Amino acid sequence: MQKFRQVASEVKTQSDGRVKIKFYPGGVMGDDEAVLKKIKIRQLHGGAMTGGSLSRFYADSQVYSLPLKFDSLSQVRKVRNEIDADISQGYEDGGFVTFGLAGGGFAYIMSKQPIAHPDDLKGRKTWAPSADAATVAAFDAFSISPIPLGIGDVLAGLQTGLIDTVATSPVAAITLQWHTQIKHVTQVPLIYVYAVLAVQKKAFDKLKPEDQQVVRSLFGKAFKELDAESEKDNQKALDALAAQGINLITPDAQQLAAWKNLARKAEQAMINQGAVSQSMADKLERLLADKAE
Repeated sequence: MQKFRQVASEVKTQSDGRVKIKFYPGGVMGDDEAVLKKIKIRQLHGGAMTGGSLSRFYADSQVYSLPLKFDSLSQVRKVRNEIDADISQGYEDGGFVTFGLAGGGFAYIMSKQPIAHPDDLKGRKTWAPSADAATVAAFDAFSISPIPLGIGDVLAGLQTGLIDTVATSPVAAITLQWHTQIKHVTQVPLIYVYAVLAVQKKAFDKLKPEDQQVVRSLFGKAFKELDAESEKDNQKALDALAAQGINLITPDAQQLAAWKNLARKAEQAMINQGAVSQSMADKLERLLADKAE
């Protein structure tokens, strides 16, 4: 928010006061779904939200949610150099202007009971952020019956025992205080998460062309800075979880092979259900192969 407010001030100055941006921080406008509904009825012009929330406007924005595709953040960075532009253009074609992606790091399984092998998930009460096609297909492949809850209900769900397992990034776990209710982190990088600031294109197009350029330039620069900072923050957060006594579980070779086998099934299920196109999945695979050479 500090970054956003700084940029908003610069936008106002450089547009000679023609563009004023008002933010509603702290979730006062609800979760991503609530924000999208308010955008639809023109109560809001946009919102900062996770990429998956906008998948209905561009399905291939879920490409980084293909499970266990990455082994390291350096690998992610190289692939993003090629794919981020596709995602931004896809969103714009779908009706939303964005200004770059702010990476949120990898999502890991975090739980009250230790989970090293996929079989350990059986019987666990696992939270799901939504019932979108990508989430449903992935959970089915792992034989999980997820419990969908809004972000604001997850902490209470962990406290009451409604759920006992989540998948999120270290930074999110600490920011949302979920780490106070979990005892184990499984160090398998399930998916790569990111967020965007999305503005409805109809509203954005009402700005003068020169003002549009000011907004794109200043927020584009801000998102590059946020993206760089987030990578460092996630490693610090993972270290902080360990320092607080949370057990970091590293699966052995056999256990990791089991995770990857199910991940391949989940990927195919996501493609079959249209959560991600075959062509985008192929592009990611090709880039990963090229970067490995």
